[in-house]
Amino acid sequence: MIPRRLFAVTAISALVAVMHAEPRPDLKETANQLAASIYSGPSMGTLRQLSDDFGGRLSGSPAYNRAADWAAAQFRSYGISNVRFEPFMMENGWVRGSAGGQLTAPLTRPLHIQSLGWSPSTPSGGVRGEVLVVDDVSPDHVKSLGNQPQGKIVAYDVGKIFAHGWTTALPQMEATYQHFKDAGATGLLFPDSENDEVLNAFSPDWGSRLCVLPAAQVGMEDWELMRRLAEKGPVSIQFELQNTTSGPIQVNNIVAEIKGSEHPDEWIIIGAHFDSWDYGTGAQDNGTGSAMVLETARAIAALGKPPKRTIRFALWGGEEEGILGSYAYTQAHAAEMAKCVAVLNTDNGSGHPKGWKVEGRPDLETAMKPISDGLLEKLSGGGLSEEVTYDTDHGPFMLQGIPALDLWVDGSHYGEVHHKSSDTYDKVDPLFLKADAAIVAVTAWAIAEDPNRIAPRLDHATVAAILKKANLDQLLVSVGQWKP
Repeated sequence: MIPRRLFAVTAISALVAVMHAEPRPDLKETANQLAASIYSGPSMGTLRQLSDDFGGRLSGSPAYNRAADWAAAQFRSYGISNVRFEPFMMENGWVRGSAGGQLTAPLTRPLHIQSLGWSPSTPSGGVRGEVLVVDDVSPDHVKSLGNQPQGKIVAYDVGKIFAHGWTTALPQMEATYQHFKDAGATGLLFPDSENDEVLNAFSPDWGSRLCVLPAAQVGMEDWELMRRLAEKGPVSIQFELQNTTSGPIQVNNIVAEIKGSEHPDEWIIIGAHFDSWDYGTGAQDNGTGSAMVLETARAIAALGKPPKRTIRFALWGGEEEGILGSYAYTQAHAAEMAKCVAVLNTDNGSGHPKGWKVEGRPDLETAMKPISDGLLEKLSGGGLSEEVTYDTDHGPFMLQGIPALDLWVDGSHYGEVHHKSSDTYDKVDPLFLKADAAIVAVTAWAIAEDPNRIAPRLDHATVAAILKKANLDQLLVSVGQWKP
């Protein structure tokens, strides 16, 4: 990694340096204007408002809805008139309440415990029972347990379960919840893997279904104690969860649009998920990505000239529950997906910039080279990676065959705050946030201005081959977001 002070000199010099690759002079001039606007712009103030004033933004929660109104007002304040909410439905709304629990045998000791997302409440007084550890969720093994779950709390040893690949294990694990309920289990327990009893917020299922049993997570050191005690005999626990749940709920994606001057019917979309978990204030995940989208919109609007192609700016809901908002958008706009030239997504925090992931497309990597070498390298964003991921909102567009770019940053410190109480504004490096936002804005402008499409739309068979190679196909089939 470039030392921070040297990075600052390099980044600032990029604003006045003569770009050395192929892009035409007017494109380089506009790229410098965009970068300068973002480096001198209010991105950190925008992020501070979002993270401090609204906090954790669970999809469909009052905090999310207030923040969505604020974001729409931000877009309009930049002079963008076409700003709208595009609703989609989630199966259930959910807001965290109180949680508590303790070991009850062979000794009494409080547990570091919280509810998993989209867990129902326990009955008053909680659930209690002997712990049944499950480290194999294959159908044959689960069936072999017979009536052992009766009256017990099932604890998943997720380290062992996911050891041979999460894309296969996750659907198998989800299928066990109803089985264990039918077998008489009283609750589900998931150990965390972070030192010092730190908990990572997550839900036990893909989607926004309520779990069929009360589901809690417990700190790593508590879990290890339970495992040691179990070597000597039965271990029993009790926990109580009180959450607020609802039935189907409408959640709004926030979309703003700058109409293109020459090809208004062709569009690119720049997106980031707006929702977050609620332990911290959603600063890195994904306040930084949301701030980059807002800053890109502000800087492009401030140019005073529209791009040749239409640019849409999207802040997605429902990402943390299974990439729901962006998937719903691709389904609602299926008839015009042929006109979508590219999607740019940012949801990896604001680490030191690297460039873009091209999601397994050598043709897109080749097409991006002039932009990366000529416009992004001096912003420390000239790298390209063919890594294929389906962990955020570029994914549904990738399934449509659309050229998908996911912002690539250094993630070596991202895990320190991801889904944790420590995901707060003070963890964000201002210089890196501005550099990342500049890369997004410059890339978007270059693709929107190019007389040719950055890369073709892939057919279904080619997308299927990419997914199969990345071992993602069966997972996406199981969650209903892909049909072979």
